[in-house]
Amino acid sequence: EICACLVGSEMCIRDSSMSVYQFSLPTKSGELQSLQTFEGKVLIIVNTASKCGFTHQYEGLEALYKQYKEQGLEIIAVPSNQFGEEEPGSNNEIQSFCKLNYGVTFTVMGKADVRDESALDLFKYMIREQPFQAFPPSDKTEMLTNYLNGIDPNYLRDDEVKWNFTKFVIDRKGNVVGRFEPVVKPMEMEAFIKKLV
Repeated sequence: EICACLVGSEMCIRDSSMSVYQFSLPTKSGELQSLQTFEGKVLIIVNTASKCGFTHQYEGLEALYKQYKEQGLEIIAVPSNQFGEEEPGSNNEIQSFCKLNYGVTFTVMGKADVRDESALDLFKYMIREQPFQAFPPSDKTEMLTNYLNGIDPNYLRDDEVKWNFTKFVIDRKGNVVGRFEPVVKPMEMEAFIKKLV
Protein backbone atom coordinates (compact mmCIF):
# COMPACT_ATOMS: atom_id res chain seq x y z
CA GLU A 1 0.00 0.00 0.00
CA ILE A 2 1.43 3.36 -1.06
CA CYS A 3 0.50 6.46 0.90
CA ALA A 4 1.50 10.09 0.47
CA CYS A 5 2.23 12.53 3.25
CA LEU A 6 3.18 16.17 3.39
CA VAL A 7 6.49 17.02 5.08
CA GLY A 8 6.87 20.78 5.27
CA SER A 9 5.93 21.90 1.76
CA GLU A 10 7.16 18.72 0.08
CA MET A 11 5.16 15.65 -0.81
CA CYS A 12 6.78 12.37 0.17
CA ILE A 13 5.59 8.94 -0.88
CA ARG A 14 5.74 6.13 1.64
CA ASP A 15 5.41 2.46 0.82
CA SER A 16 3.75 0.86 3.82
CA SER A 17 4.59 -2.63 2.57
CA MET A 18 8.27 -1.89 3.30
CA SER A 19 9.89 -2.21 6.71
CA VAL A 20 13.38 -2.28 8.19
CA TYR A 21 13.17 -6.09 8.25
CA GLN A 22 13.98 -6.10 4.52
CA PHE A 23 17.49 -4.79 5.24
CA SER A 24 20.72 -6.17 6.66
CA LEU A 25 23.69 -4.65 8.49
CA PRO A 26 27.35 -5.68 8.44
CA THR A 27 28.48 -7.31 11.70
CA LYS A 28 31.87 -6.74 13.32
CA SER A 29 33.18 -9.80 11.41
CA GLY A 30 31.91 -8.46 8.10
CA GLU A 31 28.98 -10.83 7.57
CA LEU A 32 25.51 -9.44 6.91
CA GLN A 33 22.90 -9.77 9.63
CA SER A 34 19.24 -9.41 8.67
CA LEU A 35 17.18 -7.07 10.80
CA GLN A 36 14.53 -9.80 10.86
CA THR A 37 16.55 -11.04 13.84
CA PHE A 38 15.03 -8.10 15.76
CA GLU A 39 11.46 -8.49 14.51
CA GLY A 40 8.83 -7.54 17.10
CA LYS A 41 11.25 -5.38 19.12
CA VAL A 42 11.37 -1.61 19.50
CA LEU A 43 14.67 -0.53 17.95
CA ILE A 44 16.95 2.46 18.23
CA ILE A 45 19.36 2.43 15.28
CA VAL A 46 22.14 4.98 15.76
CA ASN A 47 25.29 5.87 13.84
CA THR A 48 28.16 6.22 16.30
CA ALA A 49 31.81 7.28 16.61
CA SER A 50 34.47 6.88 19.30
CA LYS A 51 36.16 10.28 19.08
CA CYS A 52 33.20 12.62 18.86
CA GLY A 53 31.85 15.33 21.15
CA PHE A 54 28.71 13.19 21.36
CA THR A 55 30.51 9.89 22.17
CA HIS A 56 29.38 10.13 25.81
CA GLN A 57 25.86 9.38 24.47
CA TYR A 58 26.89 5.72 24.58
CA GLU A 59 26.31 6.08 28.33
CA GLY A 60 22.74 7.35 27.92
CA LEU A 61 21.96 4.71 25.29
CA GLU A 62 23.20 1.97 27.61
CA ALA A 63 21.07 3.39 30.46
CA LEU A 64 17.98 3.36 28.20
CA TYR A 65 18.79 -0.17 27.07
CA LYS A 66 19.19 -1.48 30.63
CA GLN A 67 15.93 0.15 31.65
CA TYR A 68 13.77 -1.12 28.77
CA LYS A 69 15.41 -4.24 27.29
CA GLU A 70 13.14 -6.51 29.35
CA GLN A 71 10.18 -4.74 27.72
CA GLY A 72 11.53 -5.35 24.23
CA LEU A 73 13.94 -2.49 23.46
CA GLU A 74 17.00 -3.25 21.34
CA ILE A 75 19.69 -0.75 20.40
CA ILE A 76 21.85 -1.19 17.31
CA ALA A 77 24.94 0.99 16.92
CA VAL A 78 26.41 1.41 13.44
CA PRO A 79 29.90 2.97 13.72
CA SER A 80 30.80 5.30 10.84
CA ASN A 81 33.93 7.25 9.96
CA GLN A 82 32.11 9.68 7.64
CA PHE A 83 31.84 12.62 10.03
CA GLY A 84 35.14 14.30 10.81
CA GLU A 85 36.85 10.87 10.59
CA GLU A 86 35.93 10.38 14.25
CA GLU A 87 35.75 6.58 13.99
CA PRO A 88 39.21 5.61 12.67
CA GLY A 89 39.55 2.28 14.51
CA SER A 90 39.03 -1.28 13.32
CA ASN A 91 35.85 -3.16 14.18
CA ASN A 92 37.64 -4.97 17.01
CA GLU A 93 39.01 -1.70 18.43
CA ILE A 94 35.53 -0.16 18.32
CA GLN A 95 33.99 -3.15 20.15
CA SER A 96 36.67 -2.95 22.88
CA PHE A 97 36.29 0.82 23.20
CA CYS A 98 32.51 0.58 23.70
CA LYS A 99 32.77 -2.16 26.33
CA LEU A 100 35.73 -0.78 28.27
CA ASN A 101 34.75 2.91 28.30
CA TYR A 102 30.95 2.76 28.43
CA GLY A 103 30.08 -0.81 29.45
CA VAL A 104 28.02 -1.18 26.28
CA THR A 105 25.99 -4.41 26.21
CA PHE A 106 23.73 -3.61 23.23
CA THR A 107 24.61 -4.61 19.64
CA VAL A 108 27.48 -2.77 17.96
CA MET A 109 27.68 -3.62 14.26
CA GLY A 110 30.60 -3.28 11.85
CA LYS A 111 31.75 0.06 10.47
CA ALA A 112 29.73 1.37 7.53
CA ASP A 113 28.73 4.47 5.57
CA VAL A 114 25.43 6.08 6.57
CA ARG A 115 25.39 9.19 4.36
CA ASP A 116 25.41 10.00 0.64
CA GLU A 117 25.53 7.50 -2.24
CA SER A 118 27.70 5.01 -0.37
CA ALA A 119 25.25 4.81 2.57
CA LEU A 120 23.81 1.47 3.61
CA ASP A 121 20.40 0.85 2.01
CA LEU A 122 18.88 0.74 5.51
CA PHE A 123 19.97 4.32 6.19
CA LYS A 124 18.72 5.52 2.79
CA TYR A 125 15.36 3.96 3.67
CA MET A 126 15.22 5.42 7.20
CA ILE A 127 16.07 8.89 5.85
CA ARG A 128 13.23 8.66 3.32
CA GLU A 129 10.84 7.62 6.08
CA GLN A 130 12.01 10.28 8.55
CA PRO A 131 13.43 13.30 6.69
CA PHE A 132 15.54 15.91 8.48
CA GLN A 133 13.34 18.52 10.18
CA ALA A 134 15.84 20.70 12.08
CA PHE A 135 18.10 20.55 15.09
CA PRO A 136 15.92 21.15 18.15
CA PRO A 137 17.09 23.76 20.66
CA SER A 138 19.86 22.43 22.92
CA ASP A 139 23.21 23.48 24.40
CA LYS A 140 24.97 22.04 21.31
CA THR A 141 22.64 23.20 18.49
CA GLU A 142 24.34 26.50 17.68
CA MET A 143 27.82 24.96 17.78
CA LEU A 144 26.87 22.06 15.47
CA THR A 145 24.90 24.28 13.07
CA ASN A 146 27.78 26.76 12.75
CA TYR A 147 30.28 23.94 12.24
CA LEU A 148 28.22 22.25 9.52
CA ASN A 149 27.50 25.56 7.76
CA GLY A 150 31.26 26.15 7.75
CA ILE A 151 31.82 22.83 5.96
CA ASP A 152 29.06 23.38 3.39
CA PRO A 153 26.18 25.90 3.50
CA ASN A 154 23.96 23.34 1.71
CA TYR A 155 24.67 20.62 4.29
CA LEU A 156 21.57 21.35 6.36
CA ARG A 157 19.24 21.47 3.36
CA ASP A 158 19.09 17.76 2.55
CA ASP A 159 17.56 14.93 4.58
CA GLU A 160 20.78 12.97 5.06
CA VAL A 161 22.28 12.03 8.42
CA LYS A 162 24.04 15.19 9.61
CA TRP A 163 26.51 13.87 12.19
CA ASN A 164 27.36 11.04 14.58
CA PHE A 165 24.64 9.90 16.98
CA THR A 166 21.59 10.46 14.79
CA LYS A 167 19.03 8.12 16.34
CA PHE A 168 16.21 6.46 14.37
CA VAL A 169 13.41 4.72 16.27
CA ILE A 170 11.60 1.69 14.85
CA ASP A 171 8.32 0.33 16.21
CA ARG A 172 7.48 -3.36 16.75
CA LYS A 173 6.18 -3.66 13.18
CA GLY A 174 9.39 -2.41 11.59
CA ASN A 175 8.15 1.12 10.83
CA VAL A 176 10.54 4.07 11.20
CA VAL A 177 8.56 6.24 13.61
CA GLY A 178 11.09 8.72 14.97
CA ARG A 179 14.33 10.53 14.25
CA PHE A 180 16.33 12.23 16.97
CA GLU A 181 19.27 14.40 15.94
CA PRO A 182 22.74 14.25 17.59
CA VAL A 183 21.93 17.20 19.89
CA VAL A 184 19.15 15.16 21.54
CA LYS A 185 20.44 13.17 24.51
CA PRO A 186 19.29 9.53 24.70
CA MET A 187 17.38 10.01 27.96
CA GLU A 188 15.41 12.85 26.31
CA MET A 189 13.93 10.13 24.09
CA GLU A 190 12.64 8.14 27.05
CA ALA A 191 9.00 9.29 26.93
CA PHE A 192 8.85 8.44 23.21
CA ILE A 193 10.38 4.98 23.78
CA LYS A 194 8.11 4.31 26.76
CA LYS A 195 5.00 4.67 24.55
CA LEU A 196 6.37 2.11 22.08
CA VAL A 197 7.51 -0.60 24.50
